[in-house]
Amino acid sequence: MTAQLSPAGPVPVRPGPVTGRRGRPRRPVWEEPPSPAGRLGKGGVLVLLVLAVLFPMWSVVVTSLASRETINDTGGMVVVPREFDPSAYVTIFSGGQVTQAVWTSTLVTVVGTALSLALTVLAAYGLSRPGSVGHRFLLFLFLLTFLIFPGLVPSYLVVTGLGLKDSLWSLVLPSAISVFNLVVIRAFFMNVPSELIDSARMDGAGEFRILARIVLPLSRAVVAVVGLFYAVGYWNAYFNAVLYIDDNDKFPIQRVLQSYILAGQSPHLSGGSVGIPGITAYPPTLAVKMAVVVVTVLPAVIIYPFVQRHFTKGVITGAVKG
Repeated sequence: MTAQLSPAGPVPVRPGPVTGRRGRPRRPVWEEPPSPAGRLGKGGVLVLLVLAVLFPMWSVVVTSLASRETINDTGGMVVVPREFDPSAYVTIFSGGQVTQAVWTSTLVTVVGTALSLALTVLAAYGLSRPGSVGHRFLLFLFLLTFLIFPGLVPSYLVVTGLGLKDSLWSLVLPSAISVFNLVVIRAFFMNVPSELIDSARMDGAGEFRILARIVLPLSRAVVAVVGLFYAVGYWNAYFNAVLYIDDNDKFPIQRVLQSYILAGQSPHLSGGSVGIPGITAYPPTLAVKMAVVVVTVLPAVIIYPFVQRHFTKGVITGAVKG
């Protein structure tokens, strides 16, 4: 701020906005529109990122549908498709370990997601009510697991001590509640207007009725996103199966995939020939492995578009607002 002399004394003069060459107010650099070179660079980076994601997926799908001759000619993963041969998919779904693993993973995912959502929603609603008994102490216990994790050996001793060894419940109960998801849902429940809950109580509604008729309908976005997190977590989990499952018939699909890809074991398939004229009788091992990879990824790809519209709103719930 400068001052100009006048008969009455110095008069303060506020500096005007800084202008550019054309007389327009100059904005900060981060508010300026991107230049053509900047837009071209951003587009190029995005294209490279998309190709980095799609190219491996394309190669996996093409290899799973490739014939033995094509895989032998390329010496490994196939990029350019030549012959269409679905014998790998026909083989893995004709019975055997892979088919059983798909059903096991589906059962664990459905039951685990339903149980985890129910427990998380109930716990989050109770912890979001300021007047609930012991909610501060219970919330402290939940948040304490962020800092102190029991460890692998104590967890294994607890699971085996409860008799869950070699049981499908060992794939569900140890990860039934995620504290992060609980905190996210609790933050959303705390933003529900208290006037709605108070008016429902005045009308004689109980806590379960308030949760089912008022809170949950207003929380569809966050519940859908958390449900997706739980479902993807159960479908992709394999470490609990490595620890607690010894029976091959109870292996989930990720455990089977881990044994195929990392351990180098051969797929245990029922039968050898595929009984479809015009395709390979015995599919190559690499095609079968890539078909298993496609089967493990496909459910998440199918489910995500139905939850995507709730994803943004659910993820930013509980974020710090300026």
